[in-house]
Amino acid sequence: MFSKDIFAERVRTLRKKKNIKQSELGEIVGLTYTAISDIERGRRTTTMEKLDALADYFEVSVDYLMGRTDNPDMNR
Repeated sequence: MFSKDIFAERVRTLRKKKNIKQSELGEIVGLTYTAISDIERGRRTTTMEKLDALADYFEVSVDYLMGRTDNPDMNR
């Protein structure tokens, strides 16, 4: 089941691991830094297209970002 809190925490943690700013992540996936900030605070979610872009950038599965699994590996 989807968890907005887990989604928020995982996006924040993965972004910090890459050592990039919210504005940089926003540019990469096509969102504003405000949207990234709102996602990381659990105030909003995003579209399927942006969710896919986040998963691709972080090289994790969509299910991992959504909190449906604790395994970050993408199915290839």
